[in-house]
Amino acid sequence: MGYFETISQVKFEGSESSNQFAFKYYNPEEMINGKTMEEFLRFAVSYWHTFTADGTDPFGQPTMLRPYNKFTGMDLAKARVEASFEFFEKMDVPFFCFHDVDVAPEGDTLRETNKNMDEIVAMIKEYLKTSKTKLLWNTANMFSNPRWVHGAATSPNADVFAYAAAKVKKGLEVGKELGSENYVFWGGREGYDTLLNTNMKLELDNLARFFHMALDYSKEIGFDAQFLIEPKPKEPTKHQYDFDVATGLSFLQTYGLKDHFKFNIEANHAILAGHTFEHELHVARTHGMLGSVDANQGDTLLGWDTDEFPTDLYSTTLAMYEILKNEGLGTGGLNFDAKVRRGSFDYEDLFHAHIAGMDSFAIGTKVAKKLLEDKVLEDFIADRYSSYTAGIGLEIVEGKTDFRKLEDYALGLGEIQNKSGRQEYLKGILNKYILKAIAE
Repeated sequence: MGYFETISQVKFEGSESSNQFAFKYYNPEEMINGKTMEEFLRFAVSYWHTFTADGTDPFGQPTMLRPYNKFTGMDLAKARVEASFEFFEKMDVPFFCFHDVDVAPEGDTLRETNKNMDEIVAMIKEYLKTSKTKLLWNTANMFSNPRWVHGAATSPNADVFAYAAAKVKKGLEVGKELGSENYVFWGGREGYDTLLNTNMKLELDNLARFFHMALDYSKEIGFDAQFLIEPKPKEPTKHQYDFDVATGLSFLQTYGLKDHFKFNIEANHAILAGHTFEHELHVARTHGMLGSVDANQGDTLLGWDTDEFPTDLYSTTLAMYEILKNEGLGTGGLNFDAKVRRGSFDYEDLFHAHIAGMDSFAIGTKVAKKLLEDKVLEDFIADRYSSYTAGIGLEIVEGKTDFRKLEDYALGLGEIQNKSGRQEYLKGILNKYILKAIAE
């Protein structure tokens, strides 16, 4: 049966198209750095927001109208698999992502939960045999069920730690069976609310032990996917251990895990950490740790994770600037960890949202590519730091000076002349490039 019968194949038709179910800027066949745009951007659909989210919020009941809402239990899970692959095909996306409980309901016991998962995984595996859409990454939900009230790998209860290990063990097995290219660890409740009842050192040590066990088991079963950590500063725990990229990097270095992990960076999480999206991407990239991206945006008027579809062209441009400088995302991709608004409840809105997001990143890619080709920012930055390419600056960079020599140099200086940073000028240039890309 068809679940989205009113929608045909979404195709690229160009900026002049009036077809609301067509790409205006995302041309999957356009070449970017020697790859097609489809190959370079590696778009993915998030199973949870697209197929399981129902529009519930703290003040209201579900609003989403979905063709499979009449089903329950495993019948609902199977209908969602059928609907998801129809959606993937009509959107022509190369990847999707899921948490374990997104695709299969939890049972009364772990054995029953695993049995449900096995049944759905077998169904997904059959679809993967003929679908172009593949699994970008999977992960385990260890934040929704009440058992995770105090965390998973950082729980003060060893039984919870063991249960979490069993969940991830199953997730690694599922990832291998379905050919996942990555496995994500998002510590939804790996943190604390108050130090009055927290042994932080033990919790961090246990989290590291958990990651090392996951690495050992993945090697044991021959699952060679890239491991990813997804930073988030708050929600639901006040003090998250994976606050941002810099905090996560420090943790990985401390516990000997840096060579085995990269970061899955979410735009909205960056904002919650007090950073920009491009800041987090930049920090990860410059340390060789940029693995994948959860593409969304937040609302600057709201202090929580709103997970909106990305339409901010400044953000997509500066994000793609970092990704292009990273020479792509390797085994990672641009996963739309985004949900339609509660009032956008028709299934057509799912298509509108993904089209808008894909077009926005396509524009950002074109602008960023042109900026890099013209060396607009590169040349400006090089000139701004040119004092470190000769004389005393070069000696500083090459480690050929010390405080005594620097003091002698400084004592001979007259009035120091700084150069303007010209931030407004550069923003004007960015405007020019974005508007030009849209016009073309």
